[in-house]
Amino acid sequence: MWLNDTNSRERRALVAACGGFGLDGFDTMSYTFVIPSLGALWGMSRAQAGDIATAALFTSAIGGWAAGLLADARGRVLALQVTVAWFAAFAFLSGFANSYHELLAARALQGFGFGGEWAVGALLIAETMQPRLRGRAAGLVQSSWAVGWALAAASYWLLSVYLPAGFAWRALFWLGLLPALLILYVRRRVQEPEAFAAARRDVPIRTRILGIFGRTQWPTTLGASLLSAGMQGGYYSVSTWLPTYLQGERHLNVGRTAVYLLILIAGSFSGYLTSAWLNDAVGRRRTFIGFAFGATFAMSAFMTMRQGGALALSCGFAVGFFTSGIFAGMGAFLAELFPTTLRGSAQGFSYNAGRALGAVCPAAIGRLSQRFGLAETLALTTIAAYGLVILCAALLPETRGRELAVSASARA
Repeated sequence: MWLNDTNSRERRALVAACGGFGLDGFDTMSYTFVIPSLGALWGMSRAQAGDIATAALFTSAIGGWAAGLLADARGRVLALQVTVAWFAAFAFLSGFANSYHELLAARALQGFGFGGEWAVGALLIAETMQPRLRGRAAGLVQSSWAVGWALAAASYWLLSVYLPAGFAWRALFWLGLLPALLILYVRRRVQEPEAFAAARRDVPIRTRILGIFGRTQWPTTLGASLLSAGMQGGYYSVSTWLPTYLQGERHLNVGRTAVYLLILIAGSFSGYLTSAWLNDAVGRRRTFIGFAFGATFAMSAFMTMRQGGALALSCGFAVGFFTSGIFAGMGAFLAELFPTTLRGSAQGFSYNAGRALGAVCPAAIGRLSQRFGLAETLALTTIAAYGLVILCAALLPETRGRELAVSASARA
């Protein structure tokens, strides 16, 4: 087991990043489960539901870049604490919303912390782990999202069984306060990565902000952002609308919908771990391209398959495997593309600019599905998104095994 080759510093960083990202997944994915309930209680349309999801993804782009700048200026550990506290607080406040506009505001504010937590957690792991294990460590952190997603699905089912429909969705959001407890662990046990500790601290703020758009850096920044956009556009299309599709067009009740989603989540967890191993074994680019092709075929098959049973469940497993597993190496890949003095800003911007671009997909599906049908719109959107992944992965450099040495200077 590769974890046996890690030291105590690496393991503490893994616990912190996995905990943060898993609870982040719980908070974020809770919203997808309450869309049908809010449609019935508030008369919220698909377009409005998509707008809420998209608003949180847009603000996460700003939050991710801001958190990356904070991480470069003040350290990875402090930035992680700030982002966890932020997204936990606004996830909790979402449970007090009484209208579409109030929930829109709460989820948009929650998005700032959501984007920042991933950027800082992935950065912490990439700089702490030894190069030969970096891909597997990043994949393990990503797999914690599936754990948080599964906890959200199970919590939604239990709350729906034992609480009135008008209260169950609120209780699900209130559980989102739990991540705040992680801050205590981070403060006491997690140390700054040596790469950051050795980096220059006197880099001007203008260089930190604009350096990733400099002459030598902008092609990499653009390519990484578009790669992220394709991955996240495909993933958030599926994760946002699949519960609604299963209940609205497959006519499944909450219990059967939960079964399908748990199968998909199991596939996600398996995909993360498999992809993590492949990232270290065959490289980042080949793994991204292979999983993009797999996600395209699996999603197309699932959307055209009308019968239930074992075949549909197997196809759902494959959807989760490929659409989630493709992210496993992303944290390591982005960290390896940029110098240490710009790494937080670059990683925060690239991943979350991609998230902002990908955020268009849930809103577009919400609107277009009212004319063309949810299954058809969802399938075509994911095909386009993963086509972009394949193109960008083919153009970007392979970075497997790259040392994260401190840059001698930050070039603007």
